[in-house]
Amino acid sequence: MNSSTSEIANHRTDYSIIAPVSMIFAIIAIIITSIILIIVLLTKQFHTVTRLLTCNTCLASLLYCTVQCVNYSYLLVITWDKSDRSCRWRGYFGYMSMIAFLYSYVLQVISRLFFIILYTKYRWLITLRTHLYLIFIGWIIILVVPSPAILTHDIFFREGELCWVTKTYKLHTYYIIAAYYVIPILLIIVINLFIYIPVYYSGKNTTIQRSIKRNDRDFIIFRNIMISFSVYFLGGVPIIIYMFTDIEFFYSVGVISVTFAVIMEKLVLIYLDREIRNMLKHFFCQKRTQVMPLIINAAFIVH
Repeated sequence: MNSSTSEIANHRTDYSIIAPVSMIFAIIAIIITSIILIIVLLTKQFHTVTRLLTCNTCLASLLYCTVQCVNYSYLLVITWDKSDRSCRWRGYFGYMSMIAFLYSYVLQVISRLFFIILYTKYRWLITLRTHLYLIFIGWIIILVVPSPAILTHDIFFREGELCWVTKTYKLHTYYIIAAYYVIPILLIIVINLFIYIPVYYSGKNTTIQRSIKRNDRDFIIFRNIMISFSVYFLGGVPIIIYMFTDIEFFYSVGVISVTFAVIMEKLVLIYLDREIRNMLKHFFCQKRTQVMPLIINAAFIVH
């Protein structure tokens, strides 16, 4: 055993509690996300470009939570698989599902830039075809960015540990911080500036002001996107702190907080999206109304 391997062995995380808790949160998130997807897919009025991107983020959420459950299953149950190759593929899918969620929000913010700022000059930017291309390019990036996980040998099987790149591989670690966290977050910040700066200086221009008033709905959607993303981002803060400080406590908290943040992000989405919220209320109220007459009729039959 070399020095780096010995160092890794001395920093082993106890997953016996945090992994099952994270799995429970992941399963709850899968259920909530599936309900949102089913409602959008079955409701014709929701078949819009905006909902398409919402569904894309929901698919990224499902992918992330499913991959995490699989990785925890290998960690706690399927302990006989000690293959480095298998571990590298689990690491790849783990990283890929992580950035899928972040980059799906980048796509949503780019879409709002199209709708709020650029649509007057380039009408084709807000079409369904453009957004399908946008999603396609986004997923190509999502598949390619974590490829070093399988192209290098920086991920290998470690007893009782998840299949991640260890901090001893500093170049790969810096790449993860930059490509998986810094770049998507900076993109979101920069696009925010591109949206808000023209709006801020538009007060003196009545033509632009009228255009803004016609697009109040787009701003509400954009605000909701940023609120939802902020909820998820806060859940990932402990992991980010761990990557810079190497304090084990923040890693343990982050294992749970990220999957919990996915639940909260979906609940916030339902709360902020009035149309989806009303559809949920209508669905559950209808179910309750159908059950009550059956109970009453059964009571009359007994008497």
